[in-house]
Amino acid sequence: MDEGLGSGADENSFSSSILSWKRICCLAVRSACCSYQRALHLSPWQANVYTDVAIASELLFSLKENCKDDMNPWFVSEKMCLGGLLLEGCNSEFWVALGCLSDHSALKQHAFIRALQLDVSLAVAWAYLGKLYRQEGESQLAQLAFDRARSIDPSLSLPWSGMSADAAARNLKPDEAYECCLRAVQIFPLAEFQTGLVKLALQSGYLRSPEAFGAIQQALQRAPQYPESHNLKGLVCEARSDYESAVASYRLARLAARVFAGKLSKSYLADISINLTRSLCMAGNADDAIEECKYLESKGLLDVEGLQLYALSYWKLGKYDLALSMAKRLASSAIPTEHPLAAASVSFICRLVYHISGEELAMRNILQLPKRAFQSSRVRLVAYAIHALDESHQLDSVVSSVRESLSSSKEIAALDFLATLGLLVKHGSKDCLEVQKGVNYLRRALHISPNSHLIRTLLGYLLVSSKEWKDVHISARCFRVDPSEQQKKEGVKSSVEIFGAGAVACCNVGSGKKTLAMSICRENSTLECKTIKLLQKCVHQEPWDHHSYYLLVLNYLQKAQEKKFPRNLCVVLERLINVALRSELYAKDEISSQYQKFQLLLCAAEVSLHCGNNFECIMHAKSAQEMQLPDNYLFFAHLLLCRAYAVEDNYSGFHEEYIRCLELKTDNHIGWICLKFLESRYKLQSDSSSLALAIQECGKEIKTSWNMWIAMYNLVQGLTAVWNGEFIDAEESLAQACLLAGGESCLFLSHGVICMEIARQQSDSNFLSLAIRSLKKAKDSSSVPLPFVSLLLAQAEASLGSESKWEKNLIEEWSSWRPEIRPAELFFQMHLLARRLTEGSGAISNLEPSTSPLRWILQAIHINPSCLRYWRALLKFME
Repeated sequence: MDEGLGSGADENSFSSSILSWKRICCLAVRSACCSYQRALHLSPWQANVYTDVAIASELLFSLKENCKDDMNPWFVSEKMCLGGLLLEGCNSEFWVALGCLSDHSALKQHAFIRALQLDVSLAVAWAYLGKLYRQEGESQLAQLAFDRARSIDPSLSLPWSGMSADAAARNLKPDEAYECCLRAVQIFPLAEFQTGLVKLALQSGYLRSPEAFGAIQQALQRAPQYPESHNLKGLVCEARSDYESAVASYRLARLAARVFAGKLSKSYLADISINLTRSLCMAGNADDAIEECKYLESKGLLDVEGLQLYALSYWKLGKYDLALSMAKRLASSAIPTEHPLAAASVSFICRLVYHISGEELAMRNILQLPKRAFQSSRVRLVAYAIHALDESHQLDSVVSSVRESLSSSKEIAALDFLATLGLLVKHGSKDCLEVQKGVNYLRRALHISPNSHLIRTLLGYLLVSSKEWKDVHISARCFRVDPSEQQKKEGVKSSVEIFGAGAVACCNVGSGKKTLAMSICRENSTLECKTIKLLQKCVHQEPWDHHSYYLLVLNYLQKAQEKKFPRNLCVVLERLINVALRSELYAKDEISSQYQKFQLLLCAAEVSLHCGNNFECIMHAKSAQEMQLPDNYLFFAHLLLCRAYAVEDNYSGFHEEYIRCLELKTDNHIGWICLKFLESRYKLQSDSSSLALAIQECGKEIKTSWNMWIAMYNLVQGLTAVWNGEFIDAEESLAQACLLAGGESCLFLSHGVICMEIARQQSDSNFLSLAIRSLKKAKDSSSVPLPFVSLLLAQAEASLGSESKWEKNLIEEWSSWRPEIRPAELFFQMHLLARRLTEGSGAISNLEPSTSPLRWILQAIHINPSCLRYWRALLKFME
């Protein structure tokens, strides 16, 4: 290809930089040659110096251009190797050096075999012999030689590289070939091994792995003149969605092909141009992509893939007529023939027509396709995707037998994926997807295909996206997360992203060292401290992955909240947030990028608020509220400003932001609940019915959890009444909450506590009966023993005169606590129990070896020495 359009790189500067690099290398090698020759002149009896001169001479010869015609059949390197062998003919390593540096196949084979005659366990000789046999087409002999070398010395890189190169003959899977080549690169990072690793990564799906990226970067440093290295780097950058870097790499590949590669096939040059066109289109430079397509067309190199890119570029520019015209050319070129890309072309045309002309015309085109077109699973899946969004069922005849015609598990999983999306859209409203129907369908599909990563990922994603009360807690059950699998993404999100998001939504990313014997989240066994370590590994492996970095910040914030914002975690968060906010991703206008930046600003404001830096907190919150986002997001920036102004006792600013929250509104229940807390805490005079109405109207599409959120609002009202000393109102609110959410033990526990307090104040046994009833429900509805429930129940039963129930519940309370976290009050109650029990009773001795009341009261004082009640009991006991 003699000319390129829009290269974007100066050919002269590129060629001069390569020539400068070569000149520096030549000078270094020439200096080494001179040094070795000087050493040979001083000590000509040392045989190893001859070999050193030979290696340096061969390297210098390889860096020079247009000098092979001037050389004799016997090169300097071969002559010097023979000089070393004249002195030490029994040195097997010198024979290997002769075999490596010679250009004569017979001489190479003779040298390697002679080296093996001298030392049959010389692994390097077996390795180079295998390489020679492979170059000569003797694959079986090559395999035997490589296997022998690897069995002698597994730390040698060449046999592993040869094993990956013979993957087809050895019946190796692409993943296994990639692992073998990766082993070779890790042992000896040679440029040829590194480019081979990237080629295998392209076949096995590991192209976006950090190993492939690092390998191609190093290969370019060692061989920048090869167009293949630049082309492979472009593919790696494409896999990482770094299209600007991919465009630059493809342009450099074309320049290298024109300047340094000599004669290359037109197909290879066309492949580079097609790659460049694709990256330009993906990078948003559709105009440049069209110019590249026109150039390929003028050279007669515009193939089926080029026509696809031509049509796609016109579509991105909004030139729909030209896009459809190119689609017609594509159809006439690919569909009538048995072209390898015929199925891909048909699916592309169907999707293009759907986006331009709508589903009616797309379905009409699908019905007009020849029957042989539906032999491809790709075409069948595209037809099913359009059918999933169609409510008129025009494609029933086409898709009726799709599931039976699919053979592989991946294709069946893709079909379930499409069916789920159809359920989400068809049964949802204008602004809300029907997540629950999708979850139910995927649960059934998962029973049929339990090993499908795609189904598990989509199910986890929907559970995290769901607003139902308990769905987020079970999202972590959907998959086993491995950081090494992060490089292979299937579906809408990676499993690591869903796992990290689920941990944030669950609000329980704790260290596992709980102060109480209860947990906020019942499904927290998987979502504990592993999440932060997992995200740290992902960020370390792929530092360009901003989503993992963002989730790491949120999970650290959750950990800091649980531990009351210790100074060390606040410092870590400040550093992480400062680094994250400098990312170029957040300079884009995409709604997802802006939302992440908004959340990071709120995190920064939260950390500043807890560190006592109110000025920084207000600045971050104001920066967040100025972003171009929907009102239901900006609500939380104003909510944070309410808290910051309240800390400063700035009640005018606080009231202003409170009114602004009421005006903006949000569809998130927790926002209204937090606002209710602030209203009650600072006794704002407002129409409280507006908040109640807002939370009732909030998210009416939530079916099973709507009652739970209303119950939470009643709980807040009850707590507010407790703060104001209005215990009767608190009891009414909590009773209503218990009716709405009958399975939540914490609500019954709160109601029982309030009833006991009212009974104490009014000496009313009816409230004691209510308390006992609620506490028993709390005890029965909890899957694990809740702290304080049995203790409170024991006190309530004792107040009604039932000593046996008091004793039973007190012993149950003792058993529900871990020994290291038992509170002082529990030891004090056990002291009372020990005093009442008869001398022969073994009720306590079964729990503790010591049953002395004195030991119980001393232990209570040891844990809480500031309680005067314990000291009075001790004095009374000593009397």
